Amino acid sequence: MATTYTLIASSTVGSGGVSNIDFTSIPSTYADLLVKISIRTNAADVTDTIGITFNNNTSNYSFTRIRGNGTNVTASSASSQSNVETGYADGNNATASTFGNLEFYVPNYAGSNNKSFLSDGVSENNATEAYTGLWASLWGNTAAITSVKLVPITGSLFQQYSTAYLYGIKNS
Repeated sequence: MATTYTLIASSTVGSGGVSNIDFTSIPSTYADLLVKISIRTNAADVTDTIGITFNNNTSNYSFTRIRGNGTNVTASSASSQSNVETGYADGNNATASTFGNLEFYVPNYAGSNNKSFLSDGVSENNATEAYTGLWASLWGNTAAITSVKLVPITGSLFQQYSTAYLYGIKNS
């Protein structure tokens, strides 16, 4: 069975930055969704975390995460979130012109079950502090996903040249 990836939408942040990245009017014609992101925020730190909401709904998100920073590995979880963290971005104190990278995969996004999704992400920094993490997340809602909103959790803006790509996946 061949897998087909189709670019549904993309976003490149322009001069001045943006407070969020929205993908709207997502068609229900695919089996799964994949979002790939290269991103930097204005957070006053080396790393920021990216939050996600589906369909502008701000309830019933939960996650379990494992992360490492080169020295320590930690695990954590949270429930009843208004959005769910899904990966890392570089903040203002990271090496200049570097971007964190992450992707998240949403199987059966148009189905009638709660939406589980997986994500992984890394911050980039040419120094000793950087992070990598894996997330298993759940949106406790049975609605088909028709929009995805990305926000910085600590910072207030995604910086210029940050990019995000939304793909639909079909198995044929």
